[in-house]
Amino acid sequence: MVDLSKSIFENARNMPLVCAHRGSAAGNIPCNTLAAFNAALMEGADMIELDVAVSADGKYYVFHPGMEKAYLKIRSFIRLLPSKKVDRLRLYNPDDTKTQFGVNTLAEAFDFLRGKCYINVDKFWTDVPGISRAIRESGVEKQVVVKTGASERELAEVRKYAADFMFMPIVRSADDVTDGLVSQGVNCIGAEALFKTLDEPCCSPAYIEEMHAKGRILFVNAEVYDHKAVISAGLTDDASLVQGPQAGWGKLADMGFDVIQTDWTGLLKSYLSTRK
Repeated sequence: MVDLSKSIFENARNMPLVCAHRGSAAGNIPCNTLAAFNAALMEGADMIELDVAVSADGKYYVFHPGMEKAYLKIRSFIRLLPSKKVDRLRLYNPDDTKTQFGVNTLAEAFDFLRGKCYINVDKFWTDVPGISRAIRESGVEKQVVVKTGASERELAEVRKYAADFMFMPIVRSADDVTDGLVSQGVNCIGAEALFKTLDEPCCSPAYIEEMHAKGRILFVNAEVYDHKAVISAGLTDDASLVQGPQAGWGKLADMGFDVIQTDWTGLLKSYLSTRK
């Protein structure tokens, strides 16, 4: 378990941290639920990623916007529904069978995860003021890691509403924003790197070494949400499971990435513990 009294950089020095993508979902346990988060913690997750959606009347839920048809079997979207209706919905498992699990509120998730691990809040950029307020109301400011793209509009909102949160810009190719954010008072702990090939600057040995020299981390995505969407040059969960762990996870660790996001928390955690 990570030591939340230390910096995330310190926690990642001996071994890459494992971020559970939407928790650990399998069997009858749907993703983005307290049950999935508990399963991820049981498997040793250092960080849990969750998505945020907001209802028509402004209530925040843990759900990936746009996945209503897949996980709830409805034709509408949470953003168009009143919270009373959202509260009655039930999630479906991979066998297309309704489960007993409803859509958890963001407050419920924060309360459950308080003091247990880092919390990677995805979709933060969709409502920086509102989600920042929800984070503060739950008192988990020291645990959350938030991110947005690197556009000036997004970064301006971070500076205004969330400068004290652990923040990562999402960088594609070169990173030219982290130094500026730190100089502007933003608690920029590093960056989330997306790269199609290993020739891109944001995954180069020189860049990773430079970030580490500045006490910043690099976050990488091994999970596959669409095999056609390349975001880690093919060094993925799929490669790790089909070709062997070194083909994906091992290479990312060897490159120096500090946090690896995965859909296979227990297997990745076990593999990393066996490496010298």
